[in-house]
Amino acid sequence: MGNPNTSICIINDNMVPFATFYILIFLIGMATSLVALWAFITSQNAKKCINVYLINLLTSDFLLMLALPVKIAKDLGNESLSLTIFHCQVSSPLIYINMYASIIFLSFVSVQRYLQITRSSKLLRLQEVGFAVLMSAVVWFLVLFVNVPNMAIPIKGNITKKHGLTCSDIKEDLGKHWHALSVFLGMAIFFNASAAVLLSNGLILKQLWCRRESDPEDQATARHAFINIAVVTLAYVVTFVPYHAVRMPYTFTQIEVISDCSLKKSLFLAKESTLLLSILHLCFDPLLYFVICRAFRHQVTKAFSNRHSVSNSDPE
Repeated sequence: MGNPNTSICIINDNMVPFATFYILIFLIGMATSLVALWAFITSQNAKKCINVYLINLLTSDFLLMLALPVKIAKDLGNESLSLTIFHCQVSSPLIYINMYASIIFLSFVSVQRYLQITRSSKLLRLQEVGFAVLMSAVVWFLVLFVNVPNMAIPIKGNITKKHGLTCSDIKEDLGKHWHALSVFLGMAIFFNASAAVLLSNGLILKQLWCRRESDPEDQATARHAFINIAVVTLAYVVTFVPYHAVRMPYTFTQIEVISDCSLKKSLFLAKESTLLLSILHLCFDPLLYFVICRAFRHQVTKAFSNRHSVSNSDPE
């Protein structure tokens, strides 16, 4: 006979505030990502190594936007069993596919920026478009390998509909075990990618600071680049670090290593709060495109300049 405390433990009964923020993120992310898509499509100079990674990052963001409406409906209190199953089997794995694809592509962008600044002739192959395309294919294979089984492994045949049904409630043991394994693999991806991001951006900041002090004529450009890289690094840390700090403890509640109801609820709320932070990168990414990609920046600036010129020339 199961523990009665676990059968009545409802951890997801206060999700409406999260849904409100997700709606805002979805609307802002959709608008800015469509602008980014237009800029990359119309740009004549988008086929560079770093731009390949940025375009893949944008593709990942559109996958996230496919998943967010389902999560929003679920968080608003829709307890349809079919919606819950679809969220657990499709939209939730899509969110994690986006997260880890984004983390890896952001690390590639950081490394590529470092290579551009150092202009190392020994590493020219790493800056070729063909290499970027190959690495992008490897990234998609990796994140799909980790997360697609969460979609494909069968769930329980007879699911009892109840208030507060969670994804772990509908999974068989195999599904729970693979989910836990995918979390471990995701953590490994995060730690390796974060090392690349922090090391590359740290070395870039060091070079820019030295350049700022040694070349007075280049101070303004170096200071501007220094601020941009520092902001991008801070956004990465704020967006992804808190989630991974609480992800593993929360996973222990899903596999019943932690069974105390109040602790489970606290960890669930911490996980959802930090997941919201991580999904906020949907709004930050277009800013990254503007800072990093010259072709993107040129197209957007030209479009707004043309619009401003037309409005000024209109007769009153």
